[in-house]
Amino acid sequence: MELSRLISLIGKCLLGAGLLIFIYLLLLISLQYIPLRNDVAFLILKENEIKNIHYQIAFFTHVYTSWFVIFFGFFQFWKTLRKGYKKLHLCFGYIYISLILCLAGPSGLVMSVYANGGLIAKTSFILLSILWLYFTYKAYIAIREKNFALHEKYMLRSYALTLSAVSLRLFKMILANTLQLPPMDMYKIVAWSSWIFNLIIAEIYIRRKFPELTTSPTAP
Repeated sequence: MELSRLISLIGKCLLGAGLLIFIYLLLLISLQYIPLRNDVAFLILKENEIKNIHYQIAFFTHVYTSWFVIFFGFFQFWKTLRKGYKKLHLCFGYIYISLILCLAGPSGLVMSVYANGGLIAKTSFILLSILWLYFTYKAYIAIREKNFALHEKYMLRSYALTLSAVSLRLFKMILANTLQLPPMDMYKIVAWSSWIFNLIIAEIYIRRKFPELTTSPTAP
């Protein structure tokens, strides 16, 4: 095996292992709210909002479905599953897309309106929710039309935004230990950087894997 391929394989394994660890940690966070509890963790800061029934529905729907979205989305990019177990790949894909379009995405949009951090953070989370729904819907339409390349591009964008749940907590931890900022100021930075960073990485990867996106057509 060539050295470059070996390094690439090791990098992918480390990335996958790291992501699985974060998925496990997110599961632990979700389990705090089972059964329906509004006196723990994040909800301690939302004592006014949680009194509203529509916020309760949105919050618990989002918390209980988002972990499954991250979990099933993770396996969509596993080449062995895509190539060797196509029916399972298809099943996981429909679960991922259905959960976002029907539950996790709409509930996230509702929660965005009540986000901490004022208008700046709210605008970020609203835009994130809209793009998450849009990219996922485009991925669904593309696979229905059997446009596999376009489907993969939009799935990459969709999952990049799905992983904002991971990067938000990671960036928050990093900034808390490096910058001396008021909590709300730091949260505003994290609110934007957590998903924009992911989307930039996804776009770089897409343009490298699908170079036709950056190649201008030549005259015949």
